[in-house]
Order: sequence, then structure tokens, then C-alpha cells
Amino acid sequence: MKRRAGLFLALLLAAVPALAQAPPEAATGRTEQHASIAGHEMVAAANPLAAAAGLEVLRRGGSAVDAAITTQLVLNLVEPQSSGIGGGAFLVYWSAAERRVATVDGRETAPAAARPDRFLGADGRPVAFYAAVVGGRSVGVPGVLRALELAHRRWGKLAWVELFAPAIALAEQGFTPSLRLRALLARDPFLRLAESTRRYFYDADGAPKTRLVDPELAATLRAVAAGGADAFYSGPIAADIVRAVTGAPVNPGDLALEDLARYRARERAPVCGTYRGNRLCGMGPPSSGAVTLLEMLGLLQRFDLARLGPGSVAVTHLFAEAGRLAYADRDRFLADADFVPVPVRGLFDASYVARRSRLIDPARALPGPAAPGDPPGAHASDWGRDRAPELPGTSNIAIVDRAGDALAMTTTVENAFGSRLLVRGFLLNNELTDFSFLPEENGRPVANRVEPGKRPRSAMAPTLVFGPSGKLKLVVGSAGGPAIINDVAKTIIAVIDGHDDLPAAFDLPNDGNRKGATEIEAGPGADAMAAALRALGHTVAIGDRPSGLTGILVTPRGLEGAADPRRDGAALGD
Repeated sequence: MKRRAGLFLALLLAAVPALAQAPPEAATGRTEQHASIAGHEMVAAANPLAAAAGLEVLRRGGSAVDAAITTQLVLNLVEPQSSGIGGGAFLVYWSAAERRVATVDGRETAPAAARPDRFLGADGRPVAFYAAVVGGRSVGVPGVLRALELAHRRWGKLAWVELFAPAIALAEQGFTPSLRLRALLARDPFLRLAESTRRYFYDADGAPKTRLVDPELAATLRAVAAGGADAFYSGPIAADIVRAVTGAPVNPGDLALEDLARYRARERAPVCGTYRGNRLCGMGPPSSGAVTLLEMLGLLQRFDLARLGPGSVAVTHLFAEAGRLAYADRDRFLADADFVPVPVRGLFDASYVARRSRLIDPARALPGPAAPGDPPGAHASDWGRDRAPELPGTSNIAIVDRAGDALAMTTTVENAFGSRLLVRGFLLNNELTDFSFLPEENGRPVANRVEPGKRPRSAMAPTLVFGPSGKLKLVVGSAGGPAIINDVAKTIIAVIDGHDDLPAAFDLPNDGNRKGATEIEAGPGADAMAAALRALGHTVAIGDRPSGLTGILVTPRGLEGAADPRRDGAALGD
């Protein structure tokens, strides 16, 4: 056993340098996408099989939550690189009958044995990202099933057991993997190292299989369908999860049965703010999504983006500058608010945002790195800088049902294929690498440091937008790691300021800034945009930016759904 573990570690370390700069989920080309129009109900998801399964639930009279459960379970099977029951999720829900927005936090938690130095090497320096990801040490307590169960108890209509049937049938009958999944499997150097993942994903010659059948996942889902989420968080399934984590051949972890039994999803108050008369609501800490999104949009509110034109050099410059400032605040202050005081309202307080916005010069980029500010109730000097690598694999689900209820749910296993540990047919997350690898800086604690029971900071930004009349206008979210916030902000600006339809908004280049270089998405016009921004003083990096937007826009002609052309999703409705 020691010899096999040593070989596994040697192969792992050999693969790390080449992947040091890898994107969250590698780009695999574009698929042609068109708006899907429906009169009454719609599901937008990152895979057509998942969207179709969710839509069938709506046709049977299910609620948006019912459809989301089925959609997520099918995604676990057909898009395992991005999300699943071994991961976590944030859910933002609009109840038309109650006229209220609610949010459910299904983020993973650190084990009780976790300590702040979890990802430091013997020399006291952070280990390489993939050296931390692969194995058991990166695994947090999964939260998806507890979150879905909580939401189902509040807003579900159909029986829990019914919602598992499509995923169970597909797992038993098998399916043809998407071109994207096969491309990611071909590139991943870790899944072939363990016998369980190699046997499931690859043929005898090492090529990705052209058909996947997962009877183990079907059995797991049958158990949870019959016994509820308790069947996952206790008993044989929980024991196998703990065994896989603590017995991993490399980086064994310290997850315990008590950690699983103790886990609870939480219904939290939404974080809401305004942009040009529209009301936006999203998920608060431990997500940084809504807070940073609202700060960014607030910083841009004084500029006439409609006149300048979303996608123009002028707007891209302003957008990048707003991102630099908002992400600087995010990295200093945002973390799990159950553990640290997070100045949620202060970061998009009108007077604070106005002061920060005055730092943006329409004719010139800010010199040097952007510094965090001092929002009401907080001081940047109290905290150290965050050192979380953040390279997640993620998925977003957008749903509107016949009752007018709506849901945006962003769900993840963190890096593509998570920790690469396969248990009972599903992959376990590597969510703990969303914590800062360095727990302190010059004696000052980092807000997002590892602590027992804490939830790592996330950039996931499932968002609901309501027009000036108060009616639902847009349901949107994205995959893409920390750049999720930029990609959702880009979409909202395109819809509100540019009056774009969703496919046009999604298709706009994913340009922006996350406190470092201004990132320009590779493609037509990228070189010209980069040159224009450099002339304004930007440091520019051109590269792939494979977001994973899905959304539904409420229009006079009905529900308009779309999926990101950078992936292979679909929007389907009636």
C-alpha cells in the first residue's frame, strides 16, 4: 500500500507544474446558442439532458425547487466535473405567493479537526494548488442534499422520491458524454491515477468512454430518495465518504462521521440592492457574490454606460476599474459571517461607494495595485490579504415555474472533478482549497482562513433581478470561479444598459479585472481591445475565459432563456 501511495504521489507531483496556471474548467470551444422562448415555465442548465429532466418535472406540476432537485441530480451524472451531491450550493428563491426572496446556504464546512495551517508545507509556505486539491485533505462536508431537502420542505410540491427517478434511470441505462466532458476527461492527469475513477471514466486503453453507466450512483440515489438526506449524512454512505477521505492514497484528510452528522444547511436573509431602479437580490456570506456584484454596479452607476455602449473600450475600461476596487474589498473582508464580522451593507453603502467610485478615472487606469477601502464598520488594516487560489468547476441552474416562482442555484465541487475521489458513484469536492492558504499576514488574521466548522468564501452569484415595477425581470448565474461576479455583472449591464437579449449578453467577451491584470477573453477583437486598454494604462492578459452562464429573462413575449455558448447547456420551456 505504501509503495502504491508513493507512486501516486510521484505522479501527482509530476503533473502539478504543468497545471499551475490552469483555468477553472478548460475551454472546449463554443456551441451555437439561440434564445428559447416559453410562455409559462422554463429551465436553463449546463446540459440539455438535465434541462429536459427539470422541465418534465415542471410539466407534472412541480415547483421550481422540485425541478431544481431533478436538474441537479442529472447534472451530477452528466456534468460530474462541475457539481453533484459530493459538493455544495447556494440557492436564491422568489416565492410569488409570499412576495419574498429567500436564500439557502448549502456551502461545505471544514471538519472539526481542521486548522489554519492546513495548506502550508513543512517550510511554512503554501503548497502548490494541485498538490492540495487531489486527495482527502481538500474535502469539505458536502452540503447539496441538505440544501435541497431544506428547500423542498419549504417550497416543494411533488414527493421527494419522485424527483430522483430521472437521474436513477439515466444512471442505470447510461448516457453519451458530451463533447465537453470527454475533452475534459482527456486532459485531466489525475483521474487515471486511481482505479475507481479510471475504471468509471476510461476505456482499457485510457481513452474517455463514449458511454457512461453508473449503477453505484443509482444505488446511492435510491437510498437518499427513500431515506431523505439522512441516508447520506449517516449510515453506510457517510461511512464510505469518511473512509475515502481518511484513506486517500495521497493527502489523506480528517473528515469524521460527526462532521457529516452535524452538518446543516441554513436559510439566510438575502442580500439586496439597487441598480438603475432595478432591485437585485443574491446570496450573502459565505458567498461574496452578491456583495461584490452590488459594489461593482454601485461604482459604475454614475457613468452613462448605455450611451458609451456595453462592450466598448470605454465601458470595458470602467468595468475593469470597478472590478479592481470591488475585488480588493472582497479579498480583504469577505468570509463566513458566522466566524468573522463582515461589513455586508458597508461595502455597498451609498456614501462609501461614491467615495470609491471617485477613484475611477474615465481616461486612465489606476496606478499600481488596487487597495481595499474602509467601509462603514470595518478597517482594512485589521485583516491580512487573502491567499485563496480559487480555480473552481461550477454550474448554474435558472428556473421559472407556472406559479411565477423563480430560482437561481449555483452549485459546485470546486475544481474540475473536485478532489478526484469517487465514492459510491459520485465525486467529492475539494472545497477547502477556497480558504486562504496563508492564515495570517504580518500578524494580522486573514478573514477567510481555515477554521473548524467554517464555510469557505465563494464567488458564486446566483441572482434575481426585479424591474422598477417590482416584477421579476431576470434570473441569472454562472460558473467560472472568482470571475463569476464579473460575468454576472457583465450580463446585468448588457440587459439593463444595453437592452440586449440574453444570448447577446452572454456572448459579449468576458473581459474584466479581479484586482490584478485586466483580463481580455481571447477571440475576435481581443488584440485591438488589449491595445486600447494598454494605452489607458492597463496591464492586460489575453486568454480563455470559459464562463458558464445560464439565465431566464422575463419579456413581453414570454420567458426568454439562454445558456452560455462557451459550454453545452440549454434552456427549455413551455
